[in-house]
Amino acid sequence: MEARTATRVAARPAPALRRYVGSYVGFDLRGFPAGVHCGPPGRVLTTVISLSDPLEMAAGVDDGSPVTRFGSVAGGLMSRSVAIHHDGSQQGVQVSLTPLGARAVYGVPAAALAHQLVPLDALLGALGVELVDRLRAAPTWAARFAALDDALLRAVGRGADRVPPVRPEVAETWRRLVAARGRARVGAVAAELGWSRRHLTARFHGEVGLSPKTFARVLRFEHAHELATARDPLPWAEVATVAGYADQAHLVRDWGELTGRSPTAWRRGEVLLGSG
Repeated sequence: MEARTATRVAARPAPALRRYVGSYVGFDLRGFPAGVHCGPPGRVLTTVISLSDPLEMAAGVDDGSPVTRFGSVAGGLMSRSVAIHHDGSQQGVQVSLTPLGARAVYGVPAAALAHQLVPLDALLGALGVELVDRLRAAPTWAARFAALDDALLRAVGRGADRVPPVRPEVAETWRRLVAARGRARVGAVAAELGWSRRHLTARFHGEVGLSPKTFARVLRFEHAHELATARDPLPWAEVATVAGYADQAHLVRDWGELTGRSPTAWRRGEVLLGSG
């Protein structure tokens, strides 16, 4: 039986990319029980490039969503978890892209990818194919991260003159919601920006792919998920309080709707939970 090992290596992208790309994470997980990992919704668009077997993913957990195989996959913002089927081992690189960076890197607004899993080469074309090949051939994590910097800088460069900017009011709404971890009042933000709530909601949804209210809900869940996956996690009642839920029942209801599982069933089924 293969020994259980877990390697995660994080890196920041090149300075010119940091407006668009939050982080790179390389991972090599081996020897875990086979299962289904919940890829939780959050504030970023996640791209994953496998360094071994293709990824088997579905756009929902335990809901009958079809499973698709990807060598590399770009996901839009989600309002529920994606299911990642695994045999107990995963090797790859994960890239976290801000919603406001989707235009710069992919040439499309984040809304065009919302609730979807798309092959990376469908967005980056030949550059995406080249990037996957380089990552798989690179001998070290540092070399892989350098290859990511090179490819993504080229992607941003080729779109610089043809991709319209994000409306500043939308960018500011995103910034305020993220800074408040979902606790900002959308109506108050709209009023301060000089827009009606309805107009702000339409503009934000058109750019990001989620309404401000749904995005705030995702941010609150993201906070709770971080607390629940800490090395010494808080009791669920305290997680609910710290993350801004009305009570534990509110947390349980949201958790079930966003992951397809209750918090306790999720924790019991996440065999990769302790691998970070």
